[in-house]
Amino acid sequence: MSRAIADAGTLVIKVGSTLVTNEGRGLDTAAIARWAAQIARLRSLGKRCVLVSSGAIAEGMQRLGWTKRPSAIHEQQAAAAVGQMGLVQAYESCFREHGLATAQVLLTHADMADRERYLNARSTLRTLLELGVIPVINENDTVVTDEIRFGDNDTLGALVTNLVEADALVILTDQAGLYDADPRRNPSARLIGAAQAGEPRLEAMAGGAGSDLSKGGMITKVLAAKRAARSGAHTVIASGREPDVLLRLVRGEALGTVLRAGTMPLAARKQWLADHLNLGGRVTLDAGAVKALLSGGKSLLPIGVREVSGEFDRGAVVACVDPSGREVARGLANYSAAETRLIMGRPSGEIESILGYVDEPELIHRDNLVLL
Repeated sequence: MSRAIADAGTLVIKVGSTLVTNEGRGLDTAAIARWAAQIARLRSLGKRCVLVSSGAIAEGMQRLGWTKRPSAIHEQQAAAAVGQMGLVQAYESCFREHGLATAQVLLTHADMADRERYLNARSTLRTLLELGVIPVINENDTVVTDEIRFGDNDTLGALVTNLVEADALVILTDQAGLYDADPRRNPSARLIGAAQAGEPRLEAMAGGAGSDLSKGGMITKVLAAKRAARSGAHTVIASGREPDVLLRLVRGEALGTVLRAGTMPLAARKQWLADHLNLGGRVTLDAGAVKALLSGGKSLLPIGVREVSGEFDRGAVVACVDPSGREVARGLANYSAAETRLIMGRPSGEIESILGYVDEPELIHRDNLVLL
């Protein structure tokens, strides 16, 4: 499976806070220079590269003299505003040494959730890649709130992978890869060389969150690989401290953990639906409706809905869950939450008599629905 990375034409490379800031001691410009040199070499081989970098808050903390990551959102935003200056300057100067231009791109979930802004971001990134520019992407921590934040840049890396339809996501971390147990606590833990992205056992192996500097940990990397696989991208989780790690991966060397994409890529519109992090609400389906969606390729009709949670407007992205609460699909609702509560469990032919009008016979049309 190392060939999957070697054959990738477009790569998204995500670097974590611990690596970028040398475990919080300030920007590790030597490490940034090494990654820039490797990416420059990848560019000379015809690879298109996008860099997703954490580190703004951690760098801001160092500049402000803070030893502990603040919990208050406004303090995190202040630290990000301070740190982003140094972070971008470091990347720009290191890539300039190799004759490469860089572009700063700051994203929030709102940019991904709004269809027009999603397409604009996609067009901008594709244009930058065509121009040979290296996009350096981070979450826009200075304006984001808890309700709309990605939460970690592993998730952001996966979303960007899907956004530009990259062939591979490379997550560089301070660990050698995914182990079957926590290697910091269990010396006999074994490195997982390769597995299928999305396997439930991987999430159990990944455990909890990471360091005080980062929001993630191995679990967010495993979930990011699962998300990236929906667009057909393979993921590698490897140590960013490994010498020439990017070049060796592209040469086909087996490093870290490869999580394979096992499904055909989703169509672009359905990928956008699948990538929503914050949903408007959810509808609980009966067993018959679940079967119709999963095996029949059908639209969701009001008669198959048993319960509505949350308040949403027409056109919102809502989750469809089975009777046990497991999300099986999501899609664009043709009716608001209040309207759905009135027509749920009823045949489509009764919609007009109940609401006074009929927009669509389906609650969610199959063209606007993605299975998970």
